[in-house]
Amino acid sequence: MQDKILIVDDEENILNVLAYALKREGYLIDTACNGEEALNKVTTFDPNILILDLMLPKINGYDVCRKLYEKNIGIIMLTAKTDFVDKLLGLELGADDYLTKPFDIREVIARVKSLSRRLNKNSSQKENSINVKNFTMNPNERTVIIDNSPLELTSMEFDLLYLLLSNPNKVYSRDQLLDLVWKTEYFGGTRTVDTHIQRIRKKLGVPYQNLIQTVHGTGYRGVNKLNENRD
Repeated sequence: MQDKILIVDDEENILNVLAYALKREGYLIDTACNGEEALNKVTTFDPNILILDLMLPKINGYDVCRKLYEKNIGIIMLTAKTDFVDKLLGLELGADDYLTKPFDIREVIARVKSLSRRLNKNSSQKENSINVKNFTMNPNERTVIIDNSPLELTSMEFDLLYLLLSNPNKVYSRDQLLDLVWKTEYFGGTRTVDTHIQRIRKKLGVPYQNLIQTVHGTGYRGVNKLNENRD
């Protein structure tokens, strides 16, 4: 089945360039010029991936991310902003990746293909659940349950956590995590990994935040037993 991509930008020339290039790659394309139209087309077009400009009229891209947080849609932010804090905010709201204007169309296509591969792999691959005390992570249903309550994770957060916990005690460098989870050169750098780990730990809370351990000077590892006294 062809992936469907919704491109959201208030600049018509950007919509046209991206739509033309991605159609040539075999994707089904629809477009929207503001956040309100984007949310409506998410319902009617049902895209797999959004390419989403942050500075939109009516409803901005940040709020679109918030409203789509619980939906299984891959989001690539498209922004003219160069401030790293703005990009991190978008990632915290559920975006999977970002591109800064002006962009190279070849990079856009590469990012879309990488995200598409990861989303399709997640939907088809059967993997083992992880159970630690009252924590359950089901990769096939893409759910995390703690004390009988669902935990909401973004697609990237889920993949990062599952990689660490499904390979307990294996130490990964930040560069390895970028390569394995993001699956492409990521211009946010290794700081992006630290930011995602911090958010995951905050969502897991005590004591499950200790399932992810920092290996100082190297990176991170997941564990399959809880040490509730560990920071």
